[in-house]
Amino acid sequence: MNESERAKKLLAEAANCDPAAIPDDVRIGRFERWDSLAHLRLVLGIETQIGRQLDADESVRIETLADIAALLTPAR
Repeated sequence: MNESERAKKLLAEAANCDPAAIPDDVRIGRFERWDSLAHLRLVLGIETQIGRQLDADESVRIETLADIAALLTPAR
């Protein structure tokens, strides 16, 4: 599973929906299920996956699947 698929899976779990229901161009504020509670669950899921806490700036910059995938991508 690549980072994009992992990102969609994490968002689906946070938003309590099927990954197939999430469009590839999803953005916070344009996807009804991605509300503030889903965002909090998403941040917690990302933190669990990467093994560290996100700082406040990182948390508020998460707006798209690409943003999620970038956080899941290991630093090289």
